[in-house]
Amino acid sequence: MTTPDTQRPRPGSDILRTALRRNVGAMVWGTLLMGLYQAGETAFPIALGMIVEHTLRDDRNLGSLALSIGALAVIITTVSLSWRFGMRILQKANTTEAHRWRVRVAECGLQPVARDVDLKSGEVLTIATEDADQTADIVEVVPMLISSLVAVLVAAVALGLADLRLGLLVIVGTVAILSILSVMSKRIGASTQEQQARVARAGAKVADLITGLRPLHGFGGNHAAFRSYREVSTEAKQQAITVAKVNGAYAGTALALNAVLAAAVTLTAGWLAFTGGIGIGDLVMAVGLAQFIMEPLKMFSEMPKYVMIARASAARMALVLNAPPVTTPGPERPAAGGDLEVDCVRHGSLRKLKFKVPAGEFVAIAAYQPHAAADLAAILAAKVPPDAYDGTVRVSGQELADLSVAAVREHMLVNPYDGEIFAGTLRTNIDPSGTSGSVAEAVEASMLTDVVALHREGLDYAVRDRGANLSGGQRQRLSLARALAADTEVLVLHDPTTAVDAVTEQLIARKIAHLRRGRTTIVLTSSPALLDVADRVLILDEGAITAEDTHRHLLATDEGYCRAVAR
Repeated sequence: MTTPDTQRPRPGSDILRTALRRNVGAMVWGTLLMGLYQAGETAFPIALGMIVEHTLRDDRNLGSLALSIGALAVIITTVSLSWRFGMRILQKANTTEAHRWRVRVAECGLQPVARDVDLKSGEVLTIATEDADQTADIVEVVPMLISSLVAVLVAAVALGLADLRLGLLVIVGTVAILSILSVMSKRIGASTQEQQARVARAGAKVADLITGLRPLHGFGGNHAAFRSYREVSTEAKQQAITVAKVNGAYAGTALALNAVLAAAVTLTAGWLAFTGGIGIGDLVMAVGLAQFIMEPLKMFSEMPKYVMIARASAARMALVLNAPPVTTPGPERPAAGGDLEVDCVRHGSLRKLKFKVPAGEFVAIAAYQPHAAADLAAILAAKVPPDAYDGTVRVSGQELADLSVAAVREHMLVNPYDGEIFAGTLRTNIDPSGTSGSVAEAVEASMLTDVVALHREGLDYAVRDRGANLSGGQRQRLSLARALAADTEVLVLHDPTTAVDAVTEQLIARKIAHLRRGRTTIVLTSSPALLDVADRVLILDEGAITAEDTHRHLLATDEGYCRAVAR
């Protein structure tokens, strides 16, 4: 993991400079071709003016006319080919650069150690998509800006050769237009950044609602949740309207100023022709250039807006890319073996929690308070930094703080009770990497065999996002199969059978015990079936271990345990 720059004076600008630096080759070629395109477009009215001027001469001949027409054909061909290949190069570079930034943002979100950034997953998704695309636009904006400048300069030089006043008028007018629009573009950048933030918050709210939709329906809170989303969405809509108004004012102002400049050039050229200052051919050229420079001026005047939008998006990406990690993990890897020790841990509802699981033992922890089980699972999954709780967790005799988080998760898998199901197939959900050699055993132990047999495609049966086409019990068993197929040294299961019937639960408990024989397994559960197959049962009450024994002995001697787990 790269260490972020702690000063980060201009993180958004750093991202833009990186994008420009690694696309220099494509931008150079794109600029040359687009500059050639703009020069060819500018040369067209110049060539027409020369043809008219030549036609009005007394010494005109057909050979010169044919040469002029041939030059027009070359100009038209050059314009067509340079635009086609120039845009192809720039758009490929733009798309590739956007992909790179999307991967970078996604990589930050998927790292074992979370980053200290106050953004929800929906906001990060917006940054990885819209902001990445708008940041990459800088690769295309700069060449277009330069090529538009080439067109304006060529037009100014050509008009200046006809009459110096015409050339100066184009240059002075262009500078004035850009000065006015650069001030307006700053407001666009600020408004766009606020709009992106509000849209991201609305996206995050949608993600939260989808995740908790069933519980919301359960206690009738869906209407209040929808009202909350409507408020956030309305704020995003109002800001979008504000941005649209600002963009409209900008576009209208740019068009009006460009039209004023073109009209000024045309009227000035007409007055000069009327007074004999320029010839008819120069007048035709000036009128043609005045109409032509409307397009490059329009493009040239729009570029500052896109630059500000790219800067705003880059600044939002910097919130993720430059955020420091929540904790700095150690560099070591767990030693061979599967023993686990929790020594006087205090965190959340846990109060000096202390227990040890030797390698190869199957231990069940009966938590009387569900939040205590959740706190313990979060610590073992390394979701809580070691410096955020008191006490020590040791994996194979080594302190968790000294170990790499990625290495710990390879050695010890903590499967949550609400394991996510991804769009794909049953097989890709069980074995995402395609490297597990125990898929069949995991399917059998989790009793997922009936789901596989139900569909003609078997393990290749398509699963929708979040397992929408599976029942709650099928999703839970699929998540359990994935945990078992990982075949880690230490496996921690958190309520793996709450959504299955009692008969299936009995079968699953026995098969898990058989499959995990000789490997360390910890189950946080109140299921009698799982408690019965465990070598030991630890009672977790009020944040501490209050008793331990076999399930059957505890049933016979502990009335509180009997009330807690009997069904």
